[in-house]
Amino acid sequence: MTALGPRDADVAPTDSSDDSPTGIATGGPGSATKPDEATPEVSADPSDEVVGASPSAQSPTRSATQPSPESATQPSAPEGVLGRAHRSLSIGIVSVVLLIAFEATAVGTAMPVAARELHGIPLYAFAFSAYFTTSLFAMVLSGQWADRRGPLAPLTTGIVAFAVGLLLSGTAQTMLLFILGRAVQGLGGGLVIVALYVVISRAYPERLRPAILAAFAASWVIPSVVGPLASGAITENLGWRWVFIGIPALVVFPLALALPAIRRMAAGPADPEAPVPPFDRQQIRLALGISLGAGLLQYAGQDLRWLSLLPGVVGAALLVPAVLGLLPRGTYRAARGLPSVVLLRGVAAGSFIAAESFVPLMLVTERGLSPTMAGLSLAVGGATWAFGSFVQSRPRMEPYRERLVSFGMVLVAAAIAVVPTVLIPSVPVWVVGVAWGFGCFGMGMVIASTSVLLLKLSAPEEAGSNSAALQISDGLSNVMLLAVGGAVFAALGGGSVAAHSTVAGAAGGSHPTAFAAVFLPMACVALVGAWVATRLREREA
Repeated sequence: MTALGPRDADVAPTDSSDDSPTGIATGGPGSATKPDEATPEVSADPSDEVVGASPSAQSPTRSATQPSPESATQPSAPEGVLGRAHRSLSIGIVSVVLLIAFEATAVGTAMPVAARELHGIPLYAFAFSAYFTTSLFAMVLSGQWADRRGPLAPLTTGIVAFAVGLLLSGTAQTMLLFILGRAVQGLGGGLVIVALYVVISRAYPERLRPAILAAFAASWVIPSVVGPLASGAITENLGWRWVFIGIPALVVFPLALALPAIRRMAAGPADPEAPVPPFDRQQIRLALGISLGAGLLQYAGQDLRWLSLLPGVVGAALLVPAVLGLLPRGTYRAARGLPSVVLLRGVAAGSFIAAESFVPLMLVTERGLSPTMAGLSLAVGGATWAFGSFVQSRPRMEPYRERLVSFGMVLVAAAIAVVPTVLIPSVPVWVVGVAWGFGCFGMGMVIASTSVLLLKLSAPEEAGSNSAALQISDGLSNVMLLAVGGAVFAALGGGSVAAHSTVAGAAGGSHPTAFAAVFLPMACVALVGAWVATRLREREA
């Protein structure tokens, strides 16, 4: 994989409207050539004519339609993600993320009712794991597809598959059909997320990428607060099926808005004149192996019996070579540059999500909160996550990106370590909300920054494959650390917590050791991420 340094024309907002053939901005400090100083002897750069340095632009006999010297030399302000060139694309792709966010936050509320009505409580966990396992395969497929043909086809196919999966789940009459719908959703989600990264790499200059990724983070704020409440109201008044069936109707708007802009700005292969290589069959086989291996390991982690060791061993045998083949070389040892970026994404996402999954359960069973109050205790995290992503998007923060990421991981580790202190009765419950707010602020800086760094270190023709590796690291670490945390929790007696707690949320069946055994190791994993963050920059030549 070719690690490219930032292109000057993309990294810094230019102080001139330079359209020179070289594509290199001349607006940096100390390098800009002022029009009144430009002479043919000093500079032969064709861009001087564009900024008004030519004699004809300064002639007193110019026509009335020609711009004045002042207007010709006035630098044009660089447009943002909502500028005329990117407005429709930005609104369209952010709308896609918004729909995915609503689905992710709403489905969790409707899932228990759906499983009970379909008599599928024993298969409840597979309704979640089916999504993750198929998405791992789809990420690799989407990366290869986008690198060879452009992101338009995998993005369109992914959105359609996502909608079809929702309809399958919403109309299912058995739990197996419901799980099949979730698997189809996972295929669509994996195709979409990687294709969106390729769209960003091709359609946005590097200086705008932090801002559009911050918009992605912000699009999760409202769904994280409104999604569960809206889903609960729909489930109670209309039925759980409408949570799934209602979302596909909303897909039409982002498709109509984003696809024409993608076709214009990011369609086709990165190099139209280069021959299109065939799909890498070896990579596809590895993708199948990673999906099947992750599924078997999840099954083994949920069924703590000696017989479960067999699918666990088979899953590991499939997973290990697949991971080594699909992630950049040196990822497992935190090699500098791209491998560390990919590794950090997995460490950050896995430790945070694995810990967050047990926070509501701990508050309900150990401190007697209602499920609604336990969920709302984490709601502030959506806003602080978006704020952290906004902070990293500021141009003045670019020279300090690696330090921001290290600081963010320290915040994440501290938040995860502080949360289980509420197992002590004298510690007020609001400590969880405050700690998780700081942790989400750190995650906002880390997740967006790893995306920015990945695109910065990827050649255009490798953006799809590298984005797939980033998402695989993210998704796989979620699966693995959740499986490990769940197994430890169950082994220490945590599995009996729900049986002892009342429906109203009264505390009972205290198992503080089981919860501590989940949170404290995840805090240590996050601290490892703080060290990995020191290796994101490649060595200077």
